Amino acid sequence: MSVLDGQPIIDTMIGFPMRDPKATYAFITRNTKDAESADLAMPAGYLFKDAPSGDGEPLPDPVAVTLGQMDAHGIAVGLVGVRGEDGRRAVTEFPDRFVGSLSVDPNKGVDALREITAAHRDLGIRAVDVFPAGLSPQVAINDKKMYPVYAKCVELGLPIFVCAGIPGPRVPFEPQKVEYLDEVMYDFPELVLVTRHGCEPWTDLAVKLMLRWPNLYYSTSAFAPKYYPRDIVDYANSRGADKILYAGYYPMGLTLDRITRELPSVPFKDEVWPKFLHGNARRVLGLD
Repeated sequence: MSVLDGQPIIDTMIGFPMRDPKATYAFITRNTKDAESADLAMPAGYLFKDAPSGDGEPLPDPVAVTLGQMDAHGIAVGLVGVRGEDGRRAVTEFPDRFVGSLSVDPNKGVDALREITAAHRDLGIRAVDVFPAGLSPQVAINDKKMYPVYAKCVELGLPIFVCAGIPGPRVPFEPQKVEYLDEVMYDFPELVLVTRHGCEPWTDLAVKLMLRWPNLYYSTSAFAPKYYPRDIVDYANSRGADKILYAGYYPMGLTLDRITRELPSVPFKDEVWPKFLHGNARRVLGLD
């Protein structure tokens, strides 16, 4: 019997097939300088064999495609971005299957706060997310431009998902140093912050900081299960069972076929699986 059987998975990073991946990721590739990045349909595509090809073929309804994939792989709820039409439609038409997250750019100042307030009011978002190294100009995790966003999240009771560690796209990694999380959690002890995209190569530091700060969490986005960092698996099996959230990366770089095929081989203890697959996300996103 698989550890996945009967588990209502909550995926804290899922999306929709892209009609034009190059256009979708232009906000990142405009800041890269190497020739290969300009040719890739997805700017971190060199890391993922299943990254979108950008072949230009017409797509069926992207929301229906993702729902079908979720049904086929036991995913009960997906956290999706609501910047695009597909995400807004998904959380509006299928509120039992999708919850929304708003990607924000702290460079917008007060306008970013207005966007969060509006998305919370109109779309019922359950989270905010930021890609520090992907912004233009970049904004570090502990930059004071981020502080009003953190404060708004505390005010509205929203967790924030923040990319940490060296990013896949070939842009400077300095804004995502894991050590910056310490200052943020010190200044905002009520803030619920979930890291995305691995925290590598500082996973040992991420574990130390999660031990230190009660509201700091880690999600497994953008990593195939067989590559989950050992530090994170060991932490989940010891003192961190309540701190690690499942996140995939469909369709950005991983298929759900691969993820669900590899997941049962992750050496989590039996009691960790329900928390990892749905319990922790349910609590963090306020879905109880």
